[in-house]
Amino acid sequence: MSSTASGKNGTWRNWGGNVSARPAREVTPASVDELAAAVRQAAEDGLRIKAVGTGHSFTSIAATDGLLIRPQLLTGIRKIDRDAMTVTVEAGTPLKRLNVALAREGLSLTNMGDIMEQTVSGATSTGTHGTGRDSASIAAQIRALELVTADGSVLTCSEKENPDVFAAARIGLGALGVVTAITFAVEPLFLLTACEEPMPFEQVLADFDELWAENEHFEFYWFPHTGSTNTKRNNRSAGPAQPVGQLKGWFEDEFLSNGVFQVANWVGRAVPATIPSIARISSRALSARTYTDIPYKVFTSPRRVRFVEMEFAVPREAVVETLRELKAMVDRSGLRVSFPVEVRTAPADDITLSTASGRDSAYIAVHMFRGTPYQRYFTAAERIFTAHEGRPHWGKVHTRDAEYFAQVYPRFGEFTALRDRLDPERRLQNDYLRRVLGA
Repeated sequence: MSSTASGKNGTWRNWGGNVSARPAREVTPASVDELAAAVRQAAEDGLRIKAVGTGHSFTSIAATDGLLIRPQLLTGIRKIDRDAMTVTVEAGTPLKRLNVALAREGLSLTNMGDIMEQTVSGATSTGTHGTGRDSASIAAQIRALELVTADGSVLTCSEKENPDVFAAARIGLGALGVVTAITFAVEPLFLLTACEEPMPFEQVLADFDELWAENEHFEFYWFPHTGSTNTKRNNRSAGPAQPVGQLKGWFEDEFLSNGVFQVANWVGRAVPATIPSIARISSRALSARTYTDIPYKVFTSPRRVRFVEMEFAVPREAVVETLRELKAMVDRSGLRVSFPVEVRTAPADDITLSTASGRDSAYIAVHMFRGTPYQRYFTAAERIFTAHEGRPHWGKVHTRDAEYFAQVYPRFGEFTALRDRLDPERRLQNDYLRRVLGA
């Protein structure tokens, strides 16, 4: 399977392997006009419409039995504006290509998530984020959007033009239109120094506020069944660049984090009783290291071990208590969890359905190795997250519905009203959107 998730005989599958769909028709438009024409044709034929990126969402947000739009020909940079410090990029461009192209131009996004396989439109539409004290999700760096709405018309929006659409469509879930181009704010290329070091779980929780306040980008991984974490602090640096050596990088990122980790997960899946011992070894395998490099080489890393993931954003002040409850639940449950729990933060933003909308947030992500039963663990974790008014990542496993979202998103009604205006006939709807936004 290539990075663009797909399958045989017309079946589409996602990266995690937990969602599949059989679209009636697939198109790969080479221009915005072609895409708009395909949308109008689908409307005439009574087909629902979905655009899909690389299938990195674990929910069925991109699944359709109607028209599936693949954006891989809509790629590349349209325009770099050095006065405004923005870059306009076609929707199907993979983040990886954007990052490399920007670096070549001496530019960079301010913040990003930890993988860069996704398309820019798929990543932003689902609210993909990294970690940051002051800098927010990828969508929060959007300055303008172009989208084809359900009737086939092309709409552009920004803070000045169609501002109500701009407020919502930056994380639009594919419900407001098919995004065709995105204008991002960029800045001159800078260096980050990453400090990765193990730290006891209790110490991280005790010092969490300080670790958050003292670092531009703080995150950590806790290994269930252990009292150990691996912390990562990324801060801007005057240089010089000191990248991870190739051999050391291969050993730590490919061999330990992907190769050995894959084998450990195979063993754990076959013999669950071995998981706590594997977790103890995994938590000790990665030693402390410090390196300095350009942003995308520090923020992102390859993920070759396939998994299924659930992630909730809780109010930042609730994160320590939530983690204590999660650890207590794992300890008494008899569950065997071979994947670390990832914890990150984001400042409040002004995007209608952003997981950090209107509140400083902390993200807690739980993972299970692909092919391992995850329902019991995820259900128990979700119960803890929702007790703290958690908001699930739109592209990761959860069971929440519109009724719940109306309670945890003060501006939920604003989004659904806009959807009523832009897609009154629900041409962009699928089962997932029916559940999370209501019929």
